[in-house]
Amino acid sequence: MNLRELTTEDADAVRRIYGGASVRRLGRAEMGHAEAQRYVRQAARWAREVPRVRHILGIDVAGDLVGLVKLDTIAAQGRLSYLLREDSWGRGYATAAVVELLALAFGTLHLAAVGARHRTDNPASGRVLAKAGFVRSGASDGFVHYTARRRSGGTRRSARLPGVSTATRDPAGSAG
Repeated sequence: MNLRELTTEDADAVRRIYGGASVRRLGRAEMGHAEAQRYVRQAARWAREVPRVRHILGIDVAGDLVGLVKLDTIAAQGRLSYLLREDSWGRGYATAAVVELLALAFGTLHLAAVGARHRTDNPASGRVLAKAGFVRSGASDGFVHYTARRRSGGTRRSARLPGVSTATRDPAGSAG
């Protein structure tokens, strides 16, 4: 499993990720082809921005794009989310992707904390977050909220992900 930037060739795979059981809890319709094309083009635009504040990365398993993991950054905080194709649930890909993205968030991007949430009817997502190091921080409006914090002493490894642009900000928040 590796994380990588999306390309325009990923539109069909993104459409499949945003389909079936994977989107039922998102409160949205399945993604169509035109929307998937717009999605990958927008992800590519965000990848080129400096400072980069939105990371949308593909979860690639042996050349098969099975999911997406996202990190939005605001000052020293981040917000993480992910979505996997139903046929790749329960294989550890979400946990591995979240762990890798946290390494990027706390290492290269120098974020102090990252938040995430899941719907109360999706406890499997809570297990993914807990295994990746998130701590439950509350619940409201049908969601369970989690926070992961950078460990003192720099014990989380820094990530430099192949094919992932990390030109974002230095620890003070300026372009880097």
